Amino acid sequence: MKQYSQVRAMLAITKASLHAIFRSPSSVIFGFAFPFIFILVFGFMGDNGIFKSYKIAVASNADTTNELYQALENSQGVIIKKYPDQKALEKDLESGKIAGVINIQKNNKGNPPYIFTLKSTTSSNDQWPQFKTLVESVINKLSDEKYPGRPAIAKFDFNFPRDIAVIRKYKTIDFVLPGQLGFSLLASGVFGVAFMFFNLRNTLVLKRFFATPISRTYIILGEMLSRVLFQMLTAVVIILVGRYLFDFTLIKGFETFAELLVLSFIGLVVFMGMGFIVSGLAKNDSTIPPFANIITLPQFLIGGTFFSIDVFPKWLRWIAQLMPLTHLNNALRDVAFQGNNLWDERWEIGILLLWGIVVYAIAIKVFKWE
Repeated sequence: MKQYSQVRAMLAITKASLHAIFRSPSSVIFGFAFPFIFILVFGFMGDNGIFKSYKIAVASNADTTNELYQALENSQGVIIKKYPDQKALEKDLESGKIAGVINIQKNNKGNPPYIFTLKSTTSSNDQWPQFKTLVESVINKLSDEKYPGRPAIAKFDFNFPRDIAVIRKYKTIDFVLPGQLGFSLLASGVFGVAFMFFNLRNTLVLKRFFATPISRTYIILGEMLSRVLFQMLTAVVIILVGRYLFDFTLIKGFETFAELLVLSFIGLVVFMGMGFIVSGLAKNDSTIPPFANIITLPQFLIGGTFFSIDVFPKWLRWIAQLMPLTHLNNALRDVAFQGNNLWDERWEIGILLLWGIVVYAIAIKVFKWE
């Protein structure tokens, strides 16, 4: 008599579940179509109008006690970022995450009182012309208000391209695509798993499985494997479309592509645990969307999907830093554009794994088979 194969039974469940996923409109929309549409929209928009505020750093030897610095700090559209070390500053400058590094010094010649200089890179060449105009308007306004009839309070010392280091350009798609990939993994993991296991339980399919020799562990593994295969396939398509249609940066080619898939897998497994929690808490199928939205919507809005969390006030940035999607998005962007390897992103991955431990501990407590 041929021995019953748990693995073969698991693969049969995977095949049937994968077929059901492709036939489910909601799975296709949340897992693929929705993020894909956003990528197309932002991709065809190009780099116009995405940066409405300018993040800058201040040189360590800059004079920050003068009126010009204070006026710039209070100006709308300017975010002054402070860096703990020079290496982190240079990294963000080279990747275009900041418009430049400013330096305000007293003018030894006396007139105008200050010299305003800007160090930038070609990664930020879509920001520095507008930022230069903004600074000049601040200078002129301050001069007119405080020193009417006198020369401008400062001279803007910036000569393109002499003062700009030539670095690869940080494009809109380089920010948007990882965010949409992260959102796709989140939506598929939470909504997909929640609806899938609730429906299996509600339609008594799980009870029928119990009548077979297959163990409960292999039932879950089979269903999870189908979800992983589907979502990793959509991740591959999203990355390749971004690369070949909109020139999304894969700095190390196939190596970067493979590392993005590893990060996607880690994020998906964590988000699937959240889906198990929702399916266990839901009393009926109409309660799944509210529960799932409580988990996904805050992360979608403030987890760095469409714009950097640096634009938020400090208290909201603190909340965003607690969310797993924020760390997944950060890791995806750092690997794709900056060329970081997975070890470089050990902090972000560690937080995701910590979330995974907490999430699955809760899922085990609340998950229901019947």
